[in-house]
Amino acid sequence: MYEYKVVPAPKRGLKSRGVRGTEARFANALEKIMNDHAQSGWEYQRADTLPAEEREGLMGRATVYQNLLVFRRTIVEDLQVETPAAAVVAEAEKEKAPLVKDETTPVEEPATKPEPVKKPEVQTQEEIAKVDAVEPTDTSPKIDLADFKSERV
Repeated sequence: MYEYKVVPAPKRGLKSRGVRGTEARFANALEKIMNDHAQSGWEYQRADTLPAEEREGLMGRATVYQNLLVFRRTIVEDLQVETPAAAVVAEAEKEKAPLVKDETTPVEEPATKPEPVKKPEVQTQEEIAKVDAVEPTDTSPKIDLADFKSERV
């Protein structure tokens, strides 16, 4: 199984000591990209030119072509390489603790039993009605609107 990475190809050359000319600078830029990806485990596959649609002006569209570099690498998780050392370790682990229960293997009970799960308290309709029936005490001062009426002058 592989994973792929697609990066844009360089559009300009890369200046470097001893590299002269447009073609050599462009090759230098391409070489740097390939070597950087190779250090991360990516293998160069190919260069592709694909069409892409871009806006042109307010309402128009134009097709442009993009140059892309395609890299791939093997996905490490999917590899199951069987080496002699790995086979010995796997066999030793099977002898220590079997993965599948069978009738011949004694099963050890845990030393402590887990505590039972407590059920939440449930209120009945009568208890809810009692709580709703209690009127809250109002301690806020009463305001008379007559105090705020102003006399017309």
